[in-house]
Amino acid sequence: MDSLNPKKIIVRMPNWLGDLVMATPILKALREKWPDAHITAMCQSNVASLLENDPNINEVLKFKRVSGWIHHLHHGEVINALRYGHYDLGILLTNSFSSAWWFWRGKVKNRIGFAGNVRNLLLNKAVPFPEKIASQHLVITYKMLLEPLGIPVSDDSPTLYLSPAEQTAARELLMRQGIVKGKNVIVGINPGAAYGTAKCWLPDRFLEVTRRLIEDPSVYVLYFGDNAGLSVVNDICKDLPTERVINLAGKTSIRELLALIQVCDGFLTNDSGPMHIAAALKVPLVALFGSTSDVKTGPYGIGKVIHKHVECSPCYKRVCPIDFRCMKRIEVDEVYRELKDILPRR
Repeated sequence: MDSLNPKKIIVRMPNWLGDLVMATPILKALREKWPDAHITAMCQSNVASLLENDPNINEVLKFKRVSGWIHHLHHGEVINALRYGHYDLGILLTNSFSSAWWFWRGKVKNRIGFAGNVRNLLLNKAVPFPEKIASQHLVITYKMLLEPLGIPVSDDSPTLYLSPAEQTAARELLMRQGIVKGKNVIVGINPGAAYGTAKCWLPDRFLEVTRRLIEDPSVYVLYFGDNAGLSVVNDICKDLPTERVINLAGKTSIRELLALIQVCDGFLTNDSGPMHIAAALKVPLVALFGSTSDVKTGPYGIGKVIHKHVECSPCYKRVCPIDFRCMKRIEVDEVYRELKDILPRR
């Protein structure tokens, strides 16, 4: 397939926020290979705004997730959009049968994706999963999918793009809270994770770290979270001074989240979508790992990881079935020390 010269390319992007961030080097690699091609990124509407302002794509094809296996398989709106697009190259970063089925029904001419899930017959090129898939970063795994197209694995890191207006709006929001970038030290904290509580450090320990941070009068803390994690953030912040600790949980769009994370001087987070956003924006960070693998999905190219590697980790469970030892062994003192080490001195 390395002899292809496609005019219209569509890339089925991952569904999870963090996975979508880790897949962004694919778009850059395709643009560099075929600078004149029309490149479409296809992703679920709830995460599609993440790719706004990306210079490597021409458009985003958004779709809403439907309930039920049959409805998902026969997603007529998506299939019609694919047929209308007349794509001559389709790249599947998702491993589901339905995504390959959509590309086949949508008459995408050259379909490439990882083998498995009984979908090989729907692909023109079914790429075997890498032999070292368990011991390499997901960013590398995604890049290896392009090798049959004559695109070698590059050193590019995930990248996100903000407009000047978005950056200005974030700084103005903080200024209304009395926080000035460059004068104050801004720490972002993300205590949640969409996948489940097994990925989350204990809330009372986030609280204790925050109390220690704001002993320094130059430090302000921004708490982030989605609607699912709103109650956890509210509980952490309820007894903290509102003039020093700003609770933004459930109050930001994805684009606002990006802009506010970018103005942070440091970021403390579980393994989560916001962790990958901070890494892509090159924000110094400390990432806490327990039930998942920092080798496969750690912050790429930046950041300090704390992972105790207990005997049952990584288990990839949503909820810990035993004593949560992987996270309980991460102490407040260690996290505070590592976080202070990445922050600028005032």
